[in-house]
Amino acid sequence: MKPIDLERVQQILTNSIGKDVYVHLETTNGAYASHFNNEAVNVGAYIRNARISFSQAKIVQDDASFRVGLKMDFGWVYAEGLSDFEEFNGALLLAGHDAEGRVMVSLQISDQPFAQEIVK
Repeated sequence: MKPIDLERVQQILTNSIGKDVYVHLETTNGAYASHFNNEAVNVGAYIRNARISFSQAKIVQDDASFRVGLKMDFGWVYAEGLSDFEEFNGALLLAGHDAEGRVMVSLQISDQPFAQEIVK
């Protein structure tokens, strides 16, 4: 992955407006949170292959990270803390990492479903 290029990512998002796309959105502070603070609560969210269509898409820089909002007829998909991106086989992969390089948030958009994964 490479640092987010705001103009390129906005172009990709804009090109997806009005199309049916598949979204993967994941966020976590990881199991490692409680390793450093026994009072920390592990949190996370995960959704994969949600098929959506959005009418508006925007990426905005906020200090050292970025946030992306996708406006749908019935709500929003929103991710913040993003720092890196990659284009891969027609998919846009966005991620945000902590200071040690661990993934904290991931937003992926593709015109094809993502491979199924088993969550253990």
